[in-house]
Amino acid sequence: MENRKVAAPSPFAQSSRVPPPVFHFIFSVFASLTLLAGCGAPGEPVERKAPIPTAVHDLAATQQGDDVTLTFTFPKESVEGRELKQPAAIEIFRDFQTIPESSAASSGPAVPKAPTLLVTIPSAMVVQYDTRSQIRYVDELKPDDFTQHPGAQVLYIVRTRTSPKKESANSNAVPLRVEPAADQITDLKAEITHQGVVLNWTPPEKTAVGTAPPIALYRIFRHEVGQTNASNPGPQSSQSQKPGVQIGDCPAPPFRDTQIQFGKTYVYSVRSVVQYPDLQIESLDSPSLSVSPLDTFPPSAPQGLVVVLVPAQGAAPAYLDLSWSISAENDIAGYNIYRSEREGTPGQKQNPELLPTPAFRDMNTVPGHRYFYTVTAVDRVGNESPAGAAASGEVPVEAPAAAAEVPAEASQKAQPKP
Repeated sequence: MENRKVAAPSPFAQSSRVPPPVFHFIFSVFASLTLLAGCGAPGEPVERKAPIPTAVHDLAATQQGDDVTLTFTFPKESVEGRELKQPAAIEIFRDFQTIPESSAASSGPAVPKAPTLLVTIPSAMVVQYDTRSQIRYVDELKPDDFTQHPGAQVLYIVRTRTSPKKESANSNAVPLRVEPAADQITDLKAEITHQGVVLNWTPPEKTAVGTAPPIALYRIFRHEVGQTNASNPGPQSSQSQKPGVQIGDCPAPPFRDTQIQFGKTYVYSVRSVVQYPDLQIESLDSPSLSVSPLDTFPPSAPQGLVVVLVPAQGAAPAYLDLSWSISAENDIAGYNIYRSEREGTPGQKQNPELLPTPAFRDMNTVPGHRYFYTVTAVDRVGNESPAGAAASGEVPVEAPAAAAEVPAEASQKAQPKP
């Protein structure tokens, strides 16, 4: 009998066996996730940390009334040059400072190491201050700001931040000398005259902290509105009106606006300007006043009426020629002539249409009748002036032609002897 040797099982024989189904499943899931993570579609890189916005560089400040208006361009990029995905919050800092000497001022404003925070505008509320081109914030100064810091300047700085620890650098620092303005004018009134609109108001005498300094001048603003906005003449809310254009100034009321057109609507506002030793401060706008002037004013009566007899020439009969001085108004459409045979009565109009020039020929006269003439002026909207001073004239009766042909000598010979 043949003896056969059976080989002992190798200790590594288990590793060569086929993996069980559970291991296959786990391995497949792991491989799929690895492929998806490494070979997915490319996309925008996700920022792992909040970006730092660029610093504001065009901060500006102006005072009108007791309000300081700040304007600046809102940053849209980070310091790395990437676009900010979300608007940043805004921090506005304000500090009152003593006005520096001229030599110190030339080196620029002194920025505090720890500026005083005035207000924080959350990112969700930034849109309320966005005017599409710039951010606009109004700092309303209180009476205590003037009394506690007399003759001071205000220093403004702006920062923006995307997180509590990621804020921009300081903006450009803006110093502004501030003083209390005169109280707002509240009783603007208008009177419509033939020459234009006359504005009047009561000069303000006080500021928020006491007696107002001398008023240097008043600035007048006006803008024209369409007919759809002209249905409610009178005072209007200044917030509902667009800013006007300055049309003039005056040292004291009243102000006469002669550059108007009747039938249009204008909205007026007035600001006072007080004079400090080295500074002028403008007040807030008065409440807007809407005015719709209508031309109900007749022109002045024409002057210098003259009536001249023009004798007959050949077959042309005699007539009366009238002329007068041209009216000074620039809206005259024409003239009317009235004739009467009784002095002091208006008589009848002689022209079927307006006379474009100051002249008229009366060809419809009766010899031997005296006529009394008056003339009126009419403007473009139909207003007729009073009649000017009357003038009279007549065409004389001509002598019979037969009587003119009898010689004097023939008449003596025809006389009977005594």
